[in-house]
Amino acid sequence: MIQWTRRSISLLALATVSGLALAQDGGDTLTLGEPIARSIEKEGVHNYTLTLSESEFVYLVADQHTVDVVVTVFNPAGEKIGTYDGPARGGENVQFFSKEAGDYRVEIKAFEDQAGDYEVEVRRAEPKATTPEGLVEQLIAPYDDPEVPGGVIAIARDGEVTYARAFGSANLRYGIPWAIDTRTNIGSTSKQFTAFAICLLAERGELSLDDDVRKHIPELPDLGETVTLRHLLTHTSGYREFLNTLYMSGRRIDRGDSIDRKELIEVVQRQPALQNSPGAEWNYNNTGFGLLAAVVERVTGEAFPDWMETNVFHPVGMYDTFVRHDQSEIIPNSSQGYSPAEEGGFTDSRDLGGAMGAGGIYSTVADLAKWMDNLATGAYGGTHIVEQMKSPYTLTNGKSTNYGFGLFIDKQDGLDRVQHGGADTAHRSNFLYYPALDAGVVTQSNHAAFDGSVANRIAGAFFEKEIEALGINKAPEEQAEETPAGEFDPASFDPESFDAFVGRFEMEEVPGFVLEFTREDDHYFTQATNQPKLEIFPIAPNRFDLRVVEANVEFHVDDDGGVETITLHQNGAHPANRVEDKWEPDDEALAVYAGRYFSEELETFFELVVEDSTLVLKHRRLDPITLKANKRDQFAGSMPIALVDFERDAEGNVTAFLASNGRTKDVRFEKAK
Repeated sequence: MIQWTRRSISLLALATVSGLALAQDGGDTLTLGEPIARSIEKEGVHNYTLTLSESEFVYLVADQHTVDVVVTVFNPAGEKIGTYDGPARGGENVQFFSKEAGDYRVEIKAFEDQAGDYEVEVRRAEPKATTPEGLVEQLIAPYDDPEVPGGVIAIARDGEVTYARAFGSANLRYGIPWAIDTRTNIGSTSKQFTAFAICLLAERGELSLDDDVRKHIPELPDLGETVTLRHLLTHTSGYREFLNTLYMSGRRIDRGDSIDRKELIEVVQRQPALQNSPGAEWNYNNTGFGLLAAVVERVTGEAFPDWMETNVFHPVGMYDTFVRHDQSEIIPNSSQGYSPAEEGGFTDSRDLGGAMGAGGIYSTVADLAKWMDNLATGAYGGTHIVEQMKSPYTLTNGKSTNYGFGLFIDKQDGLDRVQHGGADTAHRSNFLYYPALDAGVVTQSNHAAFDGSVANRIAGAFFEKEIEALGINKAPEEQAEETPAGEFDPASFDPESFDAFVGRFEMEEVPGFVLEFTREDDHYFTQATNQPKLEIFPIAPNRFDLRVVEANVEFHVDDDGGVETITLHQNGAHPANRVEDKWEPDDEALAVYAGRYFSEELETFFELVVEDSTLVLKHRRLDPITLKANKRDQFAGSMPIALVDFERDAEGNVTAFLASNGRTKDVRFEKAK
């Protein structure tokens, strides 16, 4: 609901293990399964060399004892194939498959200005699995340990689980392993059930999807435009997202602070205006689905968990699925959520409060397989409801979203897909259904750092032959945009032509989020706001692949050769526009922002101070937030305040700032006199 080199080493003793060898400048030897402790200095960089055969699987761990490190892997051609920057302490898990034989370089850097100790260990080095089941075993390697939070992976067909693999621990305190029938928090995967409930009530004539939400919850404020149930279902209401809003006020939702359901309504009641005209913008919003759960209760006169059990879950045969009433309710045979601890190991993570409707459902992979079958057949509720849920919503400007009612509708490698992920404080969930195959994948985990890409990779492996039989290679829109294979040679790209692309581009959908592009000789880089710098690689004269994630960026060249706009292709097309050069204020320029600021809406103070030539935002319950200048009077931060826009009076004095974090926008903080 609410998506984380070292000193040279020689691995000389591994000639018998898939031909793997790690070499270190200093001549030290690392043997498989025998960790070696090292220290790294500030701005330190350690490099390792791995000599691999073609198609090998490697799993190594950098155990971060007293330092946070970033691990990057390069192939024999020197091209970056992966960057790993997860938890600040504990294991930094590195997994990859070699495509060609040769020397791979593993670069390990100390994060920012840190220094300290770590251990490095190669835990697996073996040929890449040739079966889907074998691939699962390799992909779950970091979690397949009784002392680590784990999960379950399942393949579903025709309402039945045809393959399942449980791994790791469901409860570390009592040493309870994960089982295929372990109940677990599915986070925002819950939203489709709330949507189904609303559609079911509409089919029964008990409400209309185009009802004003205030018809059912009259204590919500009139903010000038009608917000309907349909707007709530499609994340287009314009209401503040309550979790991000409460986090901004100092509530530590990441540490399990209790949130009562009534606070969701109170957040909307204190909102001075809608963030967008209803239906005009898509902005993922837990508030809407929490309100929908309240609508079910107001219409039916029953508690949401009880109504869902008798009207949704049991009719589909889902007898191991429950809506959790609150954070303290005990769900038998369930997994406990865990997050990586600051100093290594794991800590208990309490479920999110106030999540009912937007999340808060516990289920099993077998029950979700039954639900997947109902989405395919409409056996319960009717095909009309499931087709509504699977139909993308169209905004008022005519643009289509990739979201229906509680479900994302997209493509994977050209194959139509219906899906929704879920993330509570620590639990992670993925639900992927492929209509053309009448099959899908479900993954569940109680590990906050579980790799969400595993579900996609498992699907590709299990359904590869069926996808090939359909004659699908990649999405038609991707085929149209990319240069046909064989017509572009990356080696032919002129490095100096990239200079037209150099600069900063702000995302239209997320104001203040900037992609900056730079060149170093014949290497090209992008760096997003508050994210690591990544190398990008030419795949067309005006298109570059990020490689470390499934994304590429397209530069739109004007007739005069200028570039004012780009499109980031990552789960859709996301436009961005060129902005002015980065502003670099000195201490004197920063000092005018210092002071104490109060939000009447959130009833909370923030203090702005200048420390070491940096503007820092402080709150008594939150970690300090370092602000970095985007442009004059605009700074980028981090959660829960990711963007700060300052306001000035007629005399040029700073009087207020507007705080945003994507889902909650433009919360006003007045500077105290």
